[in-house]
Amino acid sequence: MKNTLRAVIAAVALSTSALAGAQTSLLNVSYDVAREFYKDINVAFAASYKKSTGKDIKVDQSHAGSSAQARAVADGLDADVVTFNTTTDVQFLADKGVVAADWAKRFPYGAAPTTSTMLFLVRNGNPKNIKDWDDLIKPGVQVVVVNPKTGGNGRLAYLAAWGYVRSKGGSDADAAEFVGKLYKNVPVLARGGRDATGVFLQRNIGDVLITFESEVVSVNNEFGAGKVDAVHPSASIVAENPVAIVERTVNKKGTAAEAKAYLDFLYSPEGQEIAAKHNIRPRNEAVLKKYADAFKPIKFFTVADYFGSLSEAQKVHFNDGGQFDKLYTVK
Repeated sequence: MKNTLRAVIAAVALSTSALAGAQTSLLNVSYDVAREFYKDINVAFAASYKKSTGKDIKVDQSHAGSSAQARAVADGLDADVVTFNTTTDVQFLADKGVVAADWAKRFPYGAAPTTSTMLFLVRNGNPKNIKDWDDLIKPGVQVVVVNPKTGGNGRLAYLAAWGYVRSKGGSDADAAEFVGKLYKNVPVLARGGRDATGVFLQRNIGDVLITFESEVVSVNNEFGAGKVDAVHPSASIVAENPVAIVERTVNKKGTAAEAKAYLDFLYSPEGQEIAAKHNIRPRNEAVLKKYADAFKPIKFFTVADYFGSLSEAQKVHFNDGGQFDKLYTVK
């Protein structure tokens, strides 16, 4: 009898322990090139959370192309939070009832604690002398870019190229012609941002990689400084990095408060500082000013300037049969 009682107590203790563990573990499902950023965020957040609450918390992370990640969450991946690079991927989950319908109002700046932009990485010394978007359509220049069907990185690269033409006074017809020429110089479409970097640096394909500004730091850390030069074009797009709590998961796990604390931490001075160190543009003006040397001046335009919204751009350009399908011929 005593042995039976001990077994029951042990089973209850084990069950309680497992439950406590589940309640103090979060999963952040994120986009491809944010791995190193969130590694640092997760460590800092755990320390901050422990200091303020006395409780331990662990944050696991998952990374791939932003749109592929959104589909995985929609299909049942139990993310507590999503941290993407395009609002359409979060809205996709809102439309599925996975995140709150008013997700963009749950946190400041439209629930986008940081921004980035698209620039070019070229091989050391810039052998093809690439300085601006016009150089990407020259004969003999190979451009590595993410497939806009699978990653926000690719959609923003496409919209940045289109918007560049519009920012110079060109029409949508001019932009379509320009972007069509650019994609004729694309030898292979990468699945996500980190895959694109691998194509460029590990497979040694292409003369220029279009990617987020933050990837400069990641490349230098992974491959060593001096492998690439960063080229800031004359004009580029503002890329917002939206975040949301996955209501379906936190309601099931009871982690709503922890998930909110995690996303709130991204807006804190410490979180903003970590973003800046990873070449991700902080919203905090004081932090941005402190790292002014890292963020080169570029003529910025927004998605709203030329496309209405990312949702409208999705319908016109990236849905099946849209502008991208008309412009790009599979190699």
